[in-house]
Amino acid sequence: MTSPDPPAIGLPIPSSWYCLGLARSLPRGGIWRRRLAGRDLVVFRSESGAVAALDAFCPHLGADLSVGGSVKGETLRCGFHGFCFGRDGGCASTPYGKKVPPAAQARTAPAVEVNGLIMVWHGAAGEAPTFDIAPISTDGWTDWREASFEVRGHPQEIAENSADVGHFAAVHDYADLAPDGPPRIDGAALRVAYTFRRTRALLGMSGQSIRIEVLQHGLGYALVESLVCDFDLHVRQLVMTQPLGDDRVHLRIAMSVDRNLAARAIHPLLAWVPSGWLAERIADHGMGDFRADVQQDVPIWSHKIHLPRPALADGDGPIGTYRKWCRRFYPSVEGGAEAS
Repeated sequence: MTSPDPPAIGLPIPSSWYCLGLARSLPRGGIWRRRLAGRDLVVFRSESGAVAALDAFCPHLGADLSVGGSVKGETLRCGFHGFCFGRDGGCASTPYGKKVPPAAQARTAPAVEVNGLIMVWHGAAGEAPTFDIAPISTDGWTDWREASFEVRGHPQEIAENSADVGHFAAVHDYADLAPDGPPRIDGAALRVAYTFRRTRALLGMSGQSIRIEVLQHGLGYALVESLVCDFDLHVRQLVMTQPLGDDRVHLRIAMSVDRNLAARAIHPLLAWVPSGWLAERIADHGMGDFRADVQQDVPIWSHKIHLPRPALADGDGPIGTYRKWCRRFYPSVEGGAEAS
């Protein structure tokens, strides 16, 4: 017997940067078709390497710019009539050699490349970006391993996991969890840190002590800096939402491992194994563990509702603090409720 569809979540899509894919997957001249917050976009990389995002449909006669379109220099050429649009959305040329129609202007969305990701801004009230994603150095780290899911959910509900202390034991079997101080808020950034013991196997071994620090930057991007204490192993994880609209979310996760690890600390027999090679294998194996953890959350997200006034209990963690912080990402939107 299948469960009935839950009610609509009822939250507007918050103003934030959202990841539309890994930067390495968009080469020069590459074109993506993406959906963000109910809006169809085409993302392209120009021949100089710059990234831009435009409305997917040509303002000339409505063709999908990703179908038969091509990158010409710094412009995107429509495959229907050959109109070319710059990264600013302006029509740079037509094949007719005549005056460009003033209305031939494609709407744009702010796009940036940061930390090996292509991020596009959604402003709930049409506003320009109000914060930036903090850059991190990737020197000495493995390439991102990635996985993705499409789930019913909402960016705020998914990001709330970082503040929901109670679910770590109930869903993931983490033990002895201890917060490392209260949440720290700096504008659009919220940091929480915990130490816990993982009872399920990690890299084939169980009982590892782990310290994590979660940087939630907006409601679409979370960077988790992890230390597997017994191995002195440093790991990064990303949890990134791309809200599609209608309570559907494309969820991307990624993982990277510090290549300058101490192989002997992991196991004495690994002392002579090149650390870089070992880091790559750990990243491959660890990504499987990470994916399995997220898969435990997916059915819960897919069937839960949003409670504006939850009956919070002592031991739930800083959910109230998190929700107050979330309000900054919901400017007044006609017909939309603010977060709570």
